[in-house]
Amino acid sequence: MVVFSFLGALLNVLKFALSWLPNIELVSVLIIVYTCIFGWYALIPVYIFAGLEILLYGLNTWTINYLYVWSILVIVAIIFKSNKSPVFWAVVAGIYGVMFGALCSFTDIYLFGFEVALSKWISGLPFDFVHCAGNFATTLFLYKPIYNLIKQQKDKLSL
Repeated sequence: MVVFSFLGALLNVLKFALSWLPNIELVSVLIIVYTCIFGWYALIPVYIFAGLEILLYGLNTWTINYLYVWSILVIVAIIFKSNKSPVFWAVVAGIYGVMFGALCSFTDIYLFGFEVALSKWISGLPFDFVHCAGNFATTLFLYKPIYNLIKQQKDKLSL
């Protein structure tokens, strides 16, 4: 449990460290790596991350989104977890980045109605494209080294 708590806190620390960059983050690549290594147990650090976000920033629409949006990435990664290609995961992360705003709009549909959700999603598309490019680049270059590092540590701990 300590390892998963650390991995969840790491998601939060890295998100905060890069928060000055619009939609450039390491959370997506880390969640993909966590899932490829730990399978469904990756949901533990994901929900620790989401819980910490709620504790730090309060309960808001975007923190509610984190409860399901990051779980969707875990499900996608579970489906393809046998694939170890950084290019494949970069494409997945890029698609996820461009879809992030659309996935988050489900909460807005429920709370504010379809028209408001649609207008918020469309106005956020430039950031989604930046998110796509950032996810693609970070995953392409960091998937393999992060995977190898976490896998090596997992093997040392016999998890």
